[in-house]
Amino acid sequence: MNATPLEAAAHAVTPRSRYLRCEGREIHFMDWVPHAPNGQTVVAWHGLARTGRDMDPLAEHLCALGWRVICPDTIGRGLSQWSPTPEAEYCLDFYSRIAASLVDQLALKRFHWVGTSMGGAIGMVSAAGRLHGRIERLVLNDIGPQLAEAAVQRIRSYAGSPPGFDTVSELEQYFRTVYKPYGQISDAQWRLFTESSTRRLPDGRVTPHYDPAMVGQFTHHPQDYDLWPTYDRIDVPVLCLRGADSDLLLADTAEAMRDRGPRALVVTIAGCGHAPALNVPEQLELVQRFLAGH
Repeated sequence: MNATPLEAAAHAVTPRSRYLRCEGREIHFMDWVPHAPNGQTVVAWHGLARTGRDMDPLAEHLCALGWRVICPDTIGRGLSQWSPTPEAEYCLDFYSRIAASLVDQLALKRFHWVGTSMGGAIGMVSAAGRLHGRIERLVLNDIGPQLAEAAVQRIRSYAGSPPGFDTVSELEQYFRTVYKPYGQISDAQWRLFTESSTRRLPDGRVTPHYDPAMVGQFTHHPQDYDLWPTYDRIDVPVLCLRGADSDLLLADTAEAMRDRGPRALVVTIAGCGHAPALNVPEQLELVQRFLAGH
């Protein structure tokens, strides 16, 4: 049976694991390069305690259609270097500096940005600051200029003291519990979710692959996520995806985003909370259509 054009294009996807030194720190990223490029690039940035591999489904989908997709691991996460000065560097301003250095070294003059949670906040800060005029379209995945305090405390409670487990299977079960609000995730996706964000502790146990000190952002930079003035300066099209059951991006905040600043297009995603996993056809096509200007 002959493959469809989209199925054939999917086999042309070639992700590369790469490293660059940005602001003096080694940053890892996956570089999804299409064999038949459409001339468009997307920077896809993950959430607070996650890694760039969370963006694999979106990157594969877009890359099969000709988009180049850059998926970094934030400093202190995944395969990127941990900060030797966490109090100063685990904050949105330094993350934005890293992002600017990364796209400069990749010679990206214009590109789109898709950010989940913290990745969206970095996108807002960058679009209104260092990367103003270079980000063409911005997708904010369950993040806005104001966070619900109860959700911040919930995230701090599990992210600040990551547990250790004897086996990877136990860690996967932990992830399935903590990230249940992500919505519909297949068994294979849960396994990739786990294996792409696991590190071994000195005693042989396994734990999530990030520096626990990164949660100090909320202590050392308590106003980091108070972003209404930043949001109001954004002057590019914005799509905001809100999980219907999100406890981080409240409905009234999302509604205000429709009326202020860039006047975001807000779409509620049923069946999930914080944050939609960007892993099912409906979500992938929604993002793709927006980035394409439809």
